[in-house]
Amino acid sequence: MNDHAGTVAHQLIAAHLIDGDMVAGEEIALRIDQTLTQDATGTLVMLELEAMQLDRVQTELSAQYVDHNLLQEDFRNPDDHRFLKSACNRFGVWYSRAGNGVSHPTHMQRFGKPGKTLLGSDSHSCAAGSLGMLAIGAGGLEVAMAMAGEPFYLTMPEIWGIELTGELPDWVSAKDIILELLRRHGVDGGIGRILEYHGPGLNQLSAMDRHVIANMGAELGATTSVFPADEQVERFLRSEQRGDDFTPLVAEQDANYDRTDCIDLATLVPLIARPSSPGDVVPVSEVAGEPIQQAYIGSSANPGYRDFAIAAEIVRDGRVHDDVSFDINPTSRSLLETLMRDGYIAPLIHAGGRLHQAGCNGCIGMGQAPASESNSLRTTPRNFPGRSGTQDDRVWLCSPETAAASALAGTITDPRSLDRQAPRIPEPDDPIINAHNLIAPLPESIARSTDLDKGPNIQSLPDLAPLDDELRLPVGLCVGDDVSTDEIMPAGARVLPYRSNIPRIAEFVYEAVDPDYVSRAKKLGDHIIVGGRNYGQGSSREHAALAPRHLGLRLVIARSFARIHWQNLVNFGVLPLTFEDPGDADKLKAGDIVVLTALHAQLREGGPVSATLVGDDHRLGLRHQLSHRQIDVLITGGLIPWQRQQHPH
Repeated sequence: MNDHAGTVAHQLIAAHLIDGDMVAGEEIALRIDQTLTQDATGTLVMLELEAMQLDRVQTELSAQYVDHNLLQEDFRNPDDHRFLKSACNRFGVWYSRAGNGVSHPTHMQRFGKPGKTLLGSDSHSCAAGSLGMLAIGAGGLEVAMAMAGEPFYLTMPEIWGIELTGELPDWVSAKDIILELLRRHGVDGGIGRILEYHGPGLNQLSAMDRHVIANMGAELGATTSVFPADEQVERFLRSEQRGDDFTPLVAEQDANYDRTDCIDLATLVPLIARPSSPGDVVPVSEVAGEPIQQAYIGSSANPGYRDFAIAAEIVRDGRVHDDVSFDINPTSRSLLETLMRDGYIAPLIHAGGRLHQAGCNGCIGMGQAPASESNSLRTTPRNFPGRSGTQDDRVWLCSPETAAASALAGTITDPRSLDRQAPRIPEPDDPIINAHNLIAPLPESIARSTDLDKGPNIQSLPDLAPLDDELRLPVGLCVGDDVSTDEIMPAGARVLPYRSNIPRIAEFVYEAVDPDYVSRAKKLGDHIIVGGRNYGQGSSREHAALAPRHLGLRLVIARSFARIHWQNLVNFGVLPLTFEDPGDADKLKAGDIVVLTALHAQLREGGPVSATLVGDDHRLGLRHQLSHRQIDVLITGGLIPWQRQQHPH
């Protein structure tokens, strides 16, 4: 234990620490209590469990949600749903059926417990930190390892204490709090850190308000976000008829943080993130008057009862502007039923809202794409280019208040300009609870005889070769800063149905950045990609590492990496290195040949890795932040062959 023992984050880590020292920058290993998978990533997780020859999950609870790929244009998505259900039966996992709800709020409602750890194959799994959990997004392969009972390895983060004081003004809500942090610190300001919220301002934030903030901590690049388990969390669990699952967990009075920040809630105004980055945040008043053609309510970033109810109150007795598509995306079936009971769905529909099924929907580009070259206001967590399904999209991120006010006006509108009193709507103490679409694991005796139901689109994982000691590789692609996993591996209705077919989904790698990359990679074979700062930000989809690896990617050299993608590269045998001299990134171009010799020894020595640029004998000084375990994983060819070596059958 160190000087920061009193923080909530350190209490959670200490209670689950298996190996390592709680010193920022050191590798630690944690015991994982719960796992979360969803259908865009869970298919690979289940195939990985099959490849690992797992008998039954070893966690306290594992849950699989079908919330991303809900459009059933042909056999592929329903076949994957059927495969996932058979895998849940086989391995002992809870199964949430299509239309039951978005994974993060649904898990929070039914399974989240203060004091527990959760590892999810979705970058927004950190939302469960709203309940006093240590909840971390990771690549699917790491989640599969946790389901098999293996520890989760990560670099011990710094703990960033964020004190909230004051009270939110009218027309300002939880979304504006996290947008304020993004305005201050950008999309990489949280890398290597846990965000821990404390202070008197927490008292007015419900558990679902905290979910909004914890969810979008991922957009700061944070390892996770943590809230205390206090009276608001107890109230939430009691409302879900799970009061016995409450355990108080708060920071000690003398808790110290590695870094501190303070937000006076009373000073906040309605904020909005401009296209196409969650970090490009300005006051709504600064961009008011911009015409819009879509306003979108819902997603895991604004999943609570009040997020929909306040929008209903704003548009009640009004009419959505003729040019606006007003899309309503309930985040769980239980929430939809509760909103219907309390009279909040009818005003949304009567005003012109379009009601969709409970799920991620347009947030992941699964329908509801905006018109070309038009502004779309969304309460979603991300607005990376093309993520909506429209290549030239202009997606803005905002609160439900701003989205609803703008839907009426047809232009971006500061909700404070509305000529009415601001609605104040608390979360209900008696929500309708519907667990009919959550299917419990089969008894182990029955599960052992269950076969996996694979349709024709479901392919086993490709074999990956070990990392050679000497590499002579051409540069296949050079990209800039803040490249997202959505740009590396597109989402949406056209691509994600191939998520369980790596050779097929690999055909789409980097298509929006360089349409010739795939054909060039096939000709080059093994090759390098050169990146800028924060390479691989965004989604945890390991397809963004595995599909390029299938095309021959062996090495990524970047100025810096986003945490989850960096680890996903390691898991699939792709070596991530950074430049000693960031200016060297500008000296490399597609077609250059880079040579690395005695690579294994250089990696194990821990110092700089020396490479040579053929033609001018320029020496590239490269660095890595790999542990000895990760180096062994890379040299072996990835986490699955390494795991087989560690646990031979």
